[in-house]
Amino acid sequence: MAGQETHYTLPRPSFDKPVKALIVVAPYYRDIADNLIKGAVAELEAAGATHELIEVPGALEVPTAIGMAERLSNFDGYVALGCVIRGETTHYETVCNDSSRAIQLLGLQGLCIGNGILTVENRAQAEVRAHPDDQNKGGGAAAAALHLIAISRKWSGQTKGVGFKPTTDTILLAGDADGSTTA
Repeated sequence: MAGQETHYTLPRPSFDKPVKALIVVAPYYRDIADNLIKGAVAELEAAGATHELIEVPGALEVPTAIGMAERLSNFDGYVALGCVIRGETTHYETVCNDSSRAIQLLGLQGLCIGNGILTVENRAQAEVRAHPDDQNKGGGAAAAALHLIAISRKWSGQTKGVGFKPTTDTILLAGDADGSTTA
């Protein structure tokens, strides 16, 4: 059972400059969403990050809102929250697969996103996963976003060279061993 297993958790990253995160939540199941938010906010605040919160109608709209925020605002990272509980139709698979795939594609474009959209079989599973004092998946999603922001900042100043760079400021022309040019 997942509830009895122990899992390794990475230490919380620290930051030299402030972090600003956007929490995007689909509050279809309000009580579940509220617990996810509590966990995410606590994790962000523990890392010294500021945050904004927006609500969208459902899990399918979460990645769209993140994509819009990335183009139109200045957030360092994103926390995607929501809950999809299996029903009697194939809509469950569509919502789970498409929201997850869209978030993954945004991440592959370089966005720092922690995915806390729960995909569960029943309400009891959702309650355990969402509660901040239990599995705290909202806090876990915020932690994932923070770790990706730390990685992004670590590599942000680095560039990969194209071709080669001369070893000195003087470029030697072929046949000019002393550095003088004869053009």
